[in-house]
This record gives sequence, structure tokens and C-alpha cells, in this order.
Amino acid sequence: MQHEESPERALRLLSSSANVVLANPESMVFDAMLLSWKQQQISRGMKPQSVRGNVAVVRHFREFVDKLPWEWNAGDVDEFTSDVVDRGLALSTLRHYHGAIRVFCDYITSRHYDWMEICEAQFGQIPSQVCLPWNTVAHRFDFEGRAARRPFTYDELQQLFDTADARVETLVSAGKKGGLAALRNAQMLKTAYAFGLRRTELVMLDLADLHHSSQMPEWGQYGAIHVRWGKAAGGGSPRRRTVLLVPEFDWWIDGMKQWIGEGRPKFSNGDPEAIWVTERRTRVTGGYLDKTFAELRDEAGLPKALTLHSLRHSFVTHLLEFGYAERFVQEQAGHMHASTTSIYASVSSDFKNRVLANALKRIVEGESSGD
Repeated sequence: MQHEESPERALRLLSSSANVVLANPESMVFDAMLLSWKQQQISRGMKPQSVRGNVAVVRHFREFVDKLPWEWNAGDVDEFTSDVVDRGLALSTLRHYHGAIRVFCDYITSRHYDWMEICEAQFGQIPSQVCLPWNTVAHRFDFEGRAARRPFTYDELQQLFDTADARVETLVSAGKKGGLAALRNAQMLKTAYAFGLRRTELVMLDLADLHHSSQMPEWGQYGAIHVRWGKAAGGGSPRRRTVLLVPEFDWWIDGMKQWIGEGRPKFSNGDPEAIWVTERRTRVTGGYLDKTFAELRDEAGLPKALTLHSLRHSFVTHLLEFGYAERFVQEQAGHMHASTTSIYASVSSDFKNRVLANALKRIVEGESSGD
């Protein structure tokens, strides 16, 4: 009597012999492929979230083309890509899809595994690499975001922060609930800008992440922030960095002292470590932060193209405008590549005008000294 094979049992049987007969070979082999690939990714040290995402992409591609991996061809990728583009997904998302399919195909066609032999024995066909240089997205462009996205201007930043502060004053003056939450929200946005933090980096901050700066001891524990939940690379663990507070942003300290010393203690009975706690004694979530930012942006009358991440873009742009070296800015922002940081050097016309003015000044002074 035949019994239904599980992916785990099918994988064990297939690993022992390519000539084994399965009850439902097509689906069993595909599921066994994914299970084995998942194990291989985990063995490489990839995060479970990244592994799940890669497996989901391959399953989605298989369902879209309605074929199994040993039947895939390059034209299937073309058709899949056209559908993704029609749905308006970002170029970076498309590249991620291509990358997951490419890596999966590399795995099942590798001579270090037996999937070529298994597929030939079971189906008389062998898988091939279908993601090729001429039908996939390469990372050739410095900037792949939407053109409408940009940093805040200085006036827009002031308008956003003024609106956040005004909400605090209005609620407190009226004796309504929500004043402490509004104080927290205002300081969160200011922290995102003053240290160039991504959303997850911001909400995951703990009190222990506030650090002294050897160059500015008078700032106390507010001289630097240790980021422990930085953006991971290649499916690995979160990257860490320390972001120094710069003198141009020292206005941030007074608001942070007020939140830590006066506001937070009223919310801190739940999570004793989190900096940003809620009325329910839990850590503020990224979704809540997005919603709060959108409300304050709209209340301030600012363009909807400005997002929470625009505060980080503004941080990088403005540091460069202040004259800080690109290498310093790169380390502050946690950019892996200098080319990422260099994008922002050409964002502001003020910055370019200043560079030009300094160059002209050097030329003029040089000519004067020559006389």
C-alpha cells in the first residue's frame, strides 16, 4: 500500500537513491528541494526571516509560471518580471525576487547536490539557471528610489518639529490625555533626524544605548547612541554602529533629557529597558511611528512625498552640507558603500554653491599671493 510522502521523508529517500519511486513525485520533489534549500541557507547563517522570504519568492514564482523547477526557462522569468513591473513594485524589490530565484537555481543545479540526477531519474529533465544577465536587474545604479523622494529642507524640518511641539502644548494646556505621548512622539522624530536612524533602529533603542562622547563630556550620556539593530546585509545579523551627536544638533539634548527624566518614568513600569514606551507599558512599534509621522506631516501641510525615512536622508545631506568628510558621514549613517553616501553630496544646491565658492576663493587667494 502506498502512503503519502512528507517533504522530510521524501528528502531522506531521495538523498539515499535517485531511483526511489514517490507517490506524488512532482510536488514531493519540489517541496523536498525547498526544505533542503532552507536548511542550506540556515547553515550559511542567514536569518530565519530572510530564509522565509526567499522561499516565499520561489513558491510565488512557481505558482505564477505554473511549472516546476526542472521545467523553468528564461522566458518564464521575462513573463514574471513583466507582471511585477506592471504592478508598480520598486526596482529593489524586483532585484530581490530575481536574486532569490537565481540563488535557488544555483542550488538545484550545483554539482555538490544531487538534484540534477534526481530530476533526470524522476522526470527525464534537469533544472537550469533561468536568471541570466540579460533578463534580470543588476545593481548598477547608485540610487533606485522613487524620484519624488527627497530630504527635508531646513524650513520643512522646522515646520514638522514645530507642529509636533505645538501638539504637546495644546494637549497639556487643555488638560487632555495624550500630552506625554505627544512629547514622546516629538522627541522620537527629532532623534530620527539628529542621528539619522532607520525606523527599526529608532524603536529598538534602549536606555543602555545612550552613551558619552569623549570629545564632548559636558553632554553626559547624550553624546552618542549605540545602534544595535542596524540594517542587516545578505540575510545576516543586524549590524551595529555608534552614531556621535554633532554640535549642529546639540538642541536635541534638552528635549531628550525632558523625556528621559520627566516623561518616560510615567510610562516605564512595563519594559524597563526601552526608551520609547507607550501608555500600555509596551515598546512603541514601527507601524505606530509611521502613522504618527504621517499625521504630523499632514498637519504641518508638508508634501506626502516626505516619509519618515526622509529624516534619515536629511541627516546625511545636512552633515555633508555642514562640511563633514564623506567617510565620517558614511560611518555615522552605517552605509556599507561610500557610493551610497556620495549620492547625497549632490542633493543640495546650497552644498554645491558652497563647494564652488570655496574653490573660487582658493583660486583668488592663490593668484593674490602670486602677485
